[in-house]
Amino acid sequence: QGSEASLGWNRKLSKHAIDMTMHHLFAVVATYGYAAAFGLIIIESLGIPVPGEAILIATALFAARTHRLNIAGVVATASVAAFLGTSLGYFVGRSVGIPLLTRYGEYVGLSSARRRLGQYLFLRQGAKIVFVGRFVAFLRAFEGLLAGANRMPVRRFLVFNALGAIVWTNCIGLGAYFFGRAFVHVSRPLGLAALALTALAFIATIFYVRGQEAALQRKADAALIGTNDLAQAIG
Repeated sequence: QGSEASLGWNRKLSKHAIDMTMHHLFAVVATYGYAAAFGLIIIESLGIPVPGEAILIATALFAARTHRLNIAGVVATASVAAFLGTSLGYFVGRSVGIPLLTRYGEYVGLSSARRRLGQYLFLRQGAKIVFVGRFVAFLRAFEGLLAGANRMPVRRFLVFNALGAIVWTNCIGLGAYFFGRAFVHVSRPLGLAALALTALAFIATIFYVRGQEAALQRKADAALIGTNDLAQAIG
């Protein structure tokens, strides 16, 4: 009984925290409108930890309740912000991340061979990371930087970045607009579950890469050797 009471109390605290967060974000949306969603989402997509998904939900709920904002405008604004923010992160990662890894990578165990391996793996799986990562809080903030630092081909990145931004904003924005508070309380555990699954997948990938590092390194060298542009490696 004690554990059940504790669980119930934790749920009440969680619900209260969500309600307080939505209340504050509602006030921001009421003041700044579409600009609130645009600003926070583009900042989050640049790798700065702000509540990008929460402001999208709050803006969609505000549109549903007050009709002062149009849901199509909310989704379009959020899509553009997500695309631009992650794209900026990509070019920052490409221009700053690569020189930093080249200069300091050896100090953290990232030899030139391992950097080629990372680029090769991102070349093969980068599209999935960019698209699916949009739905995972941690990856959503850093996927652009990672893609740039690992030299994901520009055109491929932009295509899957756009697709991820459009699908994510439509799912979250329309879900909040049509299902209201119920969506708010469902989205949080779903987001945590996605984060947990991503962490498990990341750990499994580390063990796989370590076990197959020699074979993967040979494939990476064969694919990337003699080229500075990964786009050439995929023909």
